Parts: sequence; C-alpha cells; structure tokens
Amino acid sequence: MTLLVGLGTVAGATFAGAIPAEAATWTTVAAGVAYRQYDLPAAAGTTHVHVLSVDLTNTHVRLGLLYPGAVAARAAVSSLADSQKAVAGINGDFFNISETQHPGVAATGASVGPAIVNGRALKGAVPNAQRFGPALPPGTNTRAVVGVGADGRARIDSLSLNGTFSTLGRRLPLGGLNQYALPENSVGAYTSDWGSVSRKRATCGTDTERAAECSTSTYEVVLKKGRVASTSATPGSGTIAAGTTVLVGREAGAQRLKKLVKGQRVAVRYGLSSASQSAYGFAVGGYPVLAGGKPLSGLNTSVSAVRTALGIGNGGKRVLLFALDGAVAYRKGLTIAEVATALKSLGATEGFSLDGGGSSTLVARPAGASRVTVRNHPSDGYERPVANGIGVFTK
Repeated sequence: MTLLVGLGTVAGATFAGAIPAEAATWTTVAAGVAYRQYDLPAAAGTTHVHVLSVDLTNTHVRLGLLYPGAVAARAAVSSLADSQKAVAGINGDFFNISETQHPGVAATGASVGPAIVNGRALKGAVPNAQRFGPALPPGTNTRAVVGVGADGRARIDSLSLNGTFSTLGRRLPLGGLNQYALPENSVGAYTSDWGSVSRKRATCGTDTERAAECSTSTYEVVLKKGRVASTSATPGSGTIAAGTTVLVGREAGAQRLKKLVKGQRVAVRYGLSSASQSAYGFAVGGYPVLAGGKPLSGLNTSVSAVRTALGIGNGGKRVLLFALDGAVAYRKGLTIAEVATALKSLGATEGFSLDGGGSSTLVARPAGASRVTVRNHPSDGYERPVANGIGVFTK
C-alpha cells in the first residue's frame, strides 16, 4: 500500500495535502458550508480530523442522499458528489461488501439501514443480525437513521417499513424493501431502485446469524402492471423495469407466494414510518453515539479505527460531517467513544456513526472549482466504492 502525501491523483479524484494543526482554521467551501482539518490526540496516538460544518439556517444549503442510482451498486464518494453536483460530502451507511460465508452468492453492495432519497422510500433495514461494522451499543438497531426533516432540521431517528401485498381481499405483510437480507419466513419487494444484482442474497442468513446458510425454500413472483407475470422457485437477477415489482419469499413467505397464479391481480404498497412521526427529505442508516450532549453508555473504548460520523448542533440547524484521515501516520484512529467526545467538542449535541475504515472519505470543492477533491487520505490508498453518502448541495 502506498502512502499518499502532498497533492496527487487517485481514482480520478485529487487529494489535498494536510496543513499543520496549529494553522487549522475554517475555510469557506460555499455560503453556509465551511471546512477544517486538525490533529487530535487519542488513546492510540495522534489522529487527523477532517470536518465540514453545514449551516442549515442558510436557505441556500441542503443535505441529500448520495447514491449511484441503484441500491445494489457502489461508487466513489467523489464520483457521486460530482455526478449529483454536490459541493461536498462524506460516505454513508455500512454495506454488504463481501460474501465469503455464502459461496456462490455475490455481494450486493447494498447498504444495511433504511434510506430515503428526495422524500421517497428507497429501501428498508436488513435484520439486526445482518449488520456490518463494529458491535452496536446496547439498545440500537439497524433501523436507526440520521436525516433532515420537512422542517429543515437534522435529527437522529428510527425508520420502520410499513408494507403490504394484497390479493383476493387478503392483505399480507411485507418483510422487506430492496434489502440484501430478508427476515426469515417473510416476503420482500424489489423495484427498479434495486438494480440488476441477483436477489438470492436476500434469502441467506437467519434472524440471529448473518453467516447462516441460504434458505432452501424460496419463491419469486414478478408483477407487471399489478398482475402476476411470471414465477420462479429461485430468486433471479437483472434490471427490474419501471412499473414492475418482484416479490421474493423465503420459508413461510415462499409458501404464501406459491398460491399466486399468472394473471392474478396483486397490489403492493409500502412506506417508511419514523419513530418521531417526522417526514424526511433524506435519511441514511448508521447508529447513534451521542445524545443530549452526552456519549451513549456502552460505547466501545478499546478498538481504535478510522471513522466517519455526523454531529448535530443548534437544534438541528447545524450539521458536522466528520471523517478521519487514513494515512499511515494517523491510521490507528479513534474509538467510538472518542468519536462521540470529538463531536461534542465541536459543538454537537447529537452524534451518529457511519461506515469507517477504508470507506471513510470526505470531499469538498476548492474555491472556484467545478469538481470536488478528496480531503482525507482513504486508508485503502484509493477511494473505496461505497453504497451511499451524504451530500451538501447549494443553490
């Protein structure tokens, strides 16, 4: 692995060299958006922090979901930011990066938690046992999200899938929406948002063990214009056309789908409801680490790593996008407990952990530029393609 220093180009994106900690100040990226980097002493040694401050009181600034146009797909944060014309951003949720425990089953690249894009439900949360990344603090789950509500305030919340498929006067529950893993005995819906990757991964693992074998009882139904167009005993792959919905069932869910016949009318309805009853313009998964200005109990204090996180201050009107540098000199990083403390020191009262390690990437446009630059050094030595991110957009 090559250590990146100074200025250079990797994976089509320019990397900015570090400045001394004593010279660290906020610099303007755009109106309402500022950037800072600084050294931070930690238990494992000095690390280097990159931060974007986003002022949501500025009506010309908003946050939104960065994603590659499909749930089961990945792209570099710089590519996502440039293609969606964001002025800055960071990587987002944990995602299905490998499938060594399921030979012959392809990793989907899909994220773990729920996601909302432009006010629209994009996907639901995989079962808790399917989470990737570090152990969760007690009481957290895969439905946790951070997002910006219709009131323009950022907040940490929980999103649950409310979905049904109805036929012949009977309404049955949906257990998933565009997810790489479905609960046992459930039926999941897949739309054009999913992408072209095989849906077989959705029937692997159990509700208590991510690495468990794939189910031997599966069934898939393709609905076109609200009617059964075809069926299959195994989940398929390939692009799902607009207006088409694919239902995938496992165990008892598969048995329910087997009762459907070609031409039968089936209505599918779904949405994501929040614990706070807030409506969101965008939301992305992860897990909370700071609440009411205090680190949550049970946060890990022993494992240091490169991290990405988000802080919220000023009653939801200020957002801090936080990413550590992955250069060799700083790679030991922070513990999750230290991340919460670092967010608090920056003025955050709420904090949320996102995917870290080789995924940690923070990008921002230099003054007068039309493309972003990568401000930290990703620990892989290049930008890792990720499932999604958080973009900063200005009018």
